Amino acid sequence: MQHFPARVAALTLLGLLPGLALAQQAATDRSANLRRDPSTRSPVLTVLQRGARLTLVDASEDSGFYHVRTEDDQVGWVYARLITVSPAPAVLPAEPAAAGAAAPATACDPSLWNHVYHPTRLIVKAACVTVTGTIVDATSGAQPDGVRHEADGDTHGWLRVDPQFQELLNAGNRSAEGGNLVFEIICRYPVTQQDARSACSGYTDHVRLPAVGSHVAVTGTYVQDTFHAQWNEIHPVTGISSVP
Repeated sequence: MQHFPARVAALTLLGLLPGLALAQQAATDRSANLRRDPSTRSPVLTVLQRGARLTLVDASEDSGFYHVRTEDDQVGWVYARLITVSPAPAVLPAEPAAAGAAAPATACDPSLWNHVYHPTRLIVKAACVTVTGTIVDATSGAQPDGVRHEADGDTHGWLRVDPQFQELLNAGNRSAEGGNLVFEIICRYPVTQQDARSACSGYTDHVRLPAVGSHVAVTGTYVQDTFHAQWNEIHPVTGISSVP
């Protein structure tokens, strides 16, 4: 199989999707109010505990507040002095492990990013890869197709990667995802999450999903989800094909 530098791939996608490079992470230094508007007189939506991870919706302050999104996708304003903002990356991060991914047999479709819900939470590590492995049941038998049906309409599937792709997994994959690589086919199911409906508007998924137990090649963008356990994913998936 042909290999390619992950950093080159990431920079290629940076040119196509400049907005993905701008997401900055932050964390609360102490408990803090998440407010509806950037004002101490604004209603409190929730109280964030010390160490809560946030993504900046806007990297600039407004009246001493940052516009943020929480791990459970609440959006509001937090007093800037109560959080520490991580430095913005100069380029999209790329782990050396991504270099182990095979060059895709078919090109990824960058237009899929127009329909990715909340894309700023994803760190792109390689623009387009193909990873082989076996589809395993991510639902403990709860869904016939073996993937979780997310509220934003996406799948949450598991790929038990072949040995040569083990380095694509991180601690989050091992602790929270059964040691599997997550793959997300976007907009496959009815969207039940109100703020995610616009992302899937006008898009129809045509990705074939083989049955649990199938040995497959998954092509898509290799990313890290900065929320939850910060596992690695193929998201969005461009295509899945059966392989011997």
